[in-house]
Amino acid sequence: MCLEIFFARIIDVSLGTIRTYITIKGKTLIAAIIAFIEVTIWFVVVKEAIAADTNFFIVISYASGYTVGTMLGTYISKTFIKGLIRVEIITSQATKKNIEFIKKAGYGVSVISLKNSNKDLLLIEAQNKELKKIKRIVKDIDESAFVVVNESKLVYNGFIK
Repeated sequence: MCLEIFFARIIDVSLGTIRTYITIKGKTLIAAIIAFIEVTIWFVVVKEAIAADTNFFIVISYASGYTVGTMLGTYISKTFIKGLIRVEIITSQATKKNIEFIKKAGYGVSVISLKNSNKDLLLIEAQNKELKKIKRIVKDIDESAFVVVNESKLVYNGFIK
């Protein structure tokens, strides 16, 4: 019984994490189907857990499945669900050479001069899987650059690697 609860919770919580990510991406129908499956599993597990002689091992199995499911769902979301990010870099090193370096790495970059400052704002839109590479590029250009990364919901009329 404990193993059933543990593995069922892994599945339903992983689905919940993935559903949340897909909902943010605006894929309503897929998210709704996942929600149906998720809550069905949850209902069956809770019904069995409550009907059983509640003991410490049932509680630990339930909580452990939730924990592992959260970790697994996050891993699946990050690894397999494509997403877009916007990397905003504030730097004093936005030289022509460095901008060309970013472009040669395959990224479109917009440069905005910041008023009353010797710094520029660089904007890069990319796939979320590109973040590690972009971070290395930024570090090569300016280790002290201020960097903000946000998820982009929609990008059009631009260049995305």
